[in-house]
Amino acid sequence: MRWDLSPVPRAILFDWDNTLVDTWGVIHESMNVTLRYMGRDQWTIEETKKNVRKALREAFPDLFGDRWEEARDVFYKRFHAIHLERLEIKTGAFDLLEFLVKKQIFLGVVSNKSGCSLRSEVNYLGWSRYFRSLVGASDAARDKPARDPVDLALRSSEVNAGREVWFVGDTDVDIQCAHTSGCVPILISELSSEERGPKDSRPEMTFTNLEGFMALVSRRL
Repeated sequence: MRWDLSPVPRAILFDWDNTLVDTWGVIHESMNVTLRYMGRDQWTIEETKKNVRKALREAFPDLFGDRWEEARDVFYKRFHAIHLERLEIKTGAFDLLEFLVKKQIFLGVVSNKSGCSLRSEVNYLGWSRYFRSLVGASDAARDKPARDPVDLALRSSEVNAGREVWFVGDTDVDIQCAHTSGCVPILISELSSEERGPKDSRPEMTFTNLEGFMALVSRRL
């Protein structure tokens, strides 16, 4: 693990789900409604956390084959019925974003949640003022872990993907995306190192929560 974090970041890109907000309960319920409808065994919450990584347009064809669009419609019907009312802010997220905005850091979100759902959640929380860009699934030609959404998120900035950009997320897909785009990969996760995915997609730093990350940026900035 490297700790060479110079230069100071000019931009920070965040994953959304379970990085800044806690949405596992919503995702888990929506997946199980879908699995039950499709005649599949339901997942435990641990299985949901393990299996939900890619954008839906990539994951559902593998899960449901030719019926993936039917499954998609079932998933989104349940998801849209509950996702706003059950949206929970991760501890430390508000203070972190307030601090970074005051430091005039370019902030963006790169998520594998649908762009429409991402923007509706950000607006619901009143957080549009924090972010200069919001990129969700299908907004770019390819989704995470490809670099396309990172380049799209930075298009409105004066920063190119590279060491001046930190990418903060909670899964191996986020870390792979950071590596692919040349950004600094930072993981927010309570998982052990053995559970974090392949060694070639390891983060440069890992924090168990946003408060730990806040302690770093307050020293660095």
